[in-house]
Amino acid sequence: MAARKGSAPKLGDVLLVTGSESFLADRAVRSAIAAVSKNNSGVEVTDLDASTLDVGVFAELTGPSLFASERVLVLRALENLPSEMAAHLIEYAGSPSDDVLAVLVHSGGQKGKGVLDKLRKASVNEVVATAPKAWELPQFVAGEIRLLGGTVDEGAASALVDAVGHDLRALAGACSQLVSDSGGQAVTAELIGQYFGGRAEVTSFAVADAAIAGRTEPALEQLRWALDCGVAPVLVTSAMAGGLRGLAKYASAAGGMRDADLAREVGVPPWKLKQLKQQARGWTPGGLAAAIKAVAQADADVKGASGDVGYALERMVLTITRAHGRR
Repeated sequence: MAARKGSAPKLGDVLLVTGSESFLADRAVRSAIAAVSKNNSGVEVTDLDASTLDVGVFAELTGPSLFASERVLVLRALENLPSEMAAHLIEYAGSPSDDVLAVLVHSGGQKGKGVLDKLRKASVNEVVATAPKAWELPQFVAGEIRLLGGTVDEGAASALVDAVGHDLRALAGACSQLVSDSGGQAVTAELIGQYFGGRAEVTSFAVADAAIAGRTEPALEQLRWALDCGVAPVLVTSAMAGGLRGLAKYASAAGGMRDADLAREVGVPPWKLKQLKQQARGWTPGGLAAAIKAVAQADADVKGASGDVGYALERMVLTITRAHGRR
């Protein structure tokens, strides 16, 4: 999730936005601009790629202006900043202009890390745009809906994730649509089904849930439907791997733990423990090992080791459902 260090951005600040989750990074940029524009519609915003920056342009954008007294400078792809500009930017961060908010966006990775470290030493504010883990996505959905003035319970939030997938932009858009059309009522699983039910039935998670439950025919039907509807094969193996890993962690966890502690240990939201408890009844250590091995083979197959992706996935599903209940 996006984590902020320091207070809300204001003119005279340098805000560093780091991380690979572009949706959260873009939101941080928009929020920063909104914060300084709230009481001043005349704020001038310049948004450009850091690779195009030179000394003259930087001096013009951060120095005294004849046309706007208050400005926001957004520098994107900071990792591509020309090497000769690094010293100028770091010097500016140590003594920024009072009438400029500089927002520096770095998309993650090691490139440009030296500049990042020096900016942090200059005590700039930072927003870290980190993609939430899969089990945190229902929390993201619930937070989005609350921000929009709506309400939703954990089950419905999870249903929306299952229906829409893991893309944050798509999830945020779905939340906005549901709250807008809910008429002030809570966002329910039924409402989600009306809007996204067709998509929910073909997600990779539906395939994984059916296979892990040992339901061969439904799992194969869901798989064929998913592939026909354009679900990427790698998402099917990823969902299957995630489901089996969670089940293996649950099965090997120490007994007597509180639900909150057990959920943290397994890496799932607390509401999912009930589903894992039901799934675990049909699995043995030997069966889980065989299923996880089948997923690893299928993952290699869909990434190029096999010429028939559909067959590889069907073989994976059959192996997993047969491993269910294996002694």
